[in-house]
Amino acid sequence: MDAALASLRERYSIDENRIYATGFSNGAAFTFLLWAERADVFAAYAVVAGRLRPSVQPKVRRPMLHVAGVSDPQVTYPDQRAAMVTAIGINGVRNESERCGNGCMLYGRSTPAPVMTWTHQGGHEYPRGTSERIVEFFSDHQRRP
Repeated sequence: MDAALASLRERYSIDENRIYATGFSNGAAFTFLLWAERADVFAAYAVVAGRLRPSVQPKVRRPMLHVAGVSDPQVTYPDQRAAMVTAIGINGVRNESERCGNGCMLYGRSTPAPVMTWTHQGGHEYPRGTSERIVEFFSDHQRRP
């Protein structure tokens, strides 16, 4: 990731405050790893069908969007829900929640590091509208030291 980002910086003008990480399934696990190991680089994170492995321990508050399927046979909903709860705890937004649509909850809207969860009834999939939701979430959050 460091080499890829260095290469992009050589070729393009990069807004250092608008670098994001997102991933689906195993890519979601890697996104959590990036949050734990490179929180100084990324402005916000989005995971789809992801679990937080016990060896990965993010510590820095960053905006997070988590999309989860309640019928996922590969990354079970309890594992996905545990990752959501962990993100809510890390970001310190447990006490501020509101609905943001069908299956959507937003924790800490007024904070620098909100957590948005979107739960759908499907399985291990990337639901229609997910990319648009991620782009909208990312556009609302730039990196803050």
